[in-house]
Amino acid sequence: MILRVSCNLSFHIEDSTALIFMLRPYRGVLQWINRETFSIKPFLHMIESSDSYGNTCQRLVAPPGSLMLYTSAEVRVDDFQDSAPGAWFIEIQHLPHDVLLFLRPSRYCESDRFGELAREISADAAPGYDQVSRIVEWIRQTVQYLPGSSDFPVSASEVQLRGYGVCRDLAHLGIALCRSISIPARIVAGYLYRLSPMDLHAWFEVYVGGQWYAFDPTQAQLTAGRVIIAFGRDAADVPVFHQFGSGAVLNQMKVSVEKL
Repeated sequence: MILRVSCNLSFHIEDSTALIFMLRPYRGVLQWINRETFSIKPFLHMIESSDSYGNTCQRLVAPPGSLMLYTSAEVRVDDFQDSAPGAWFIEIQHLPHDVLLFLRPSRYCESDRFGELAREISADAAPGYDQVSRIVEWIRQTVQYLPGSSDFPVSASEVQLRGYGVCRDLAHLGIALCRSISIPARIVAGYLYRLSPMDLHAWFEVYVGGQWYAFDPTQAQLTAGRVIIAFGRDAADVPVFHQFGSGAVLNQMKVSVEKL
């Protein structure tokens, strides 16, 4: 399918502020970008680069006043989301080097605290994909997906304690549980077709059976129509924007996903 996705941001800049954005769709084998628009008002000098995960970042310094970013892209993605019940667990010594990073605890995914719980949840499941399926089902039954309930990222431990969260919070819990039983897991930020209420979305992927597979604790069924913006260890690696200082105030963010 081909999806037209867009994310438009409006800021009030109180003081000159350095900003890093992460808004352009990921370039890779998972999706093909047919057309893309990225514009800024007022026009400012911008530096674009790739981070250590291959995500595209835009860096600029915004002067006082208003700042508006307009982004859109037409992206070809698969009509079906890959799944692989029974895909096997890969022992640490056989994992690709670039996957090892996603085994360790990170800022919002304290996987060193979840081993006992993860083993209990997945006790009678086959090692690998089936263990992750049990973990995702447990999150759906235990933690309420509540859009708009969190303005800033919280850790897996905090999500488990309070029992509700937004998409990135549930992803953090899933990642921490998977890593705690030595299954590599990473967060994904992007768009989801027919998400309600419409917003940017987050889910997670695990490495089993020799490739990455998506899981989404916020959805009753794993649906297709996903456009990836960025990958990372947790939400600290994939922010839509990061400001240095307190001079930028986000007034509005409008997200759209349309099937063409």
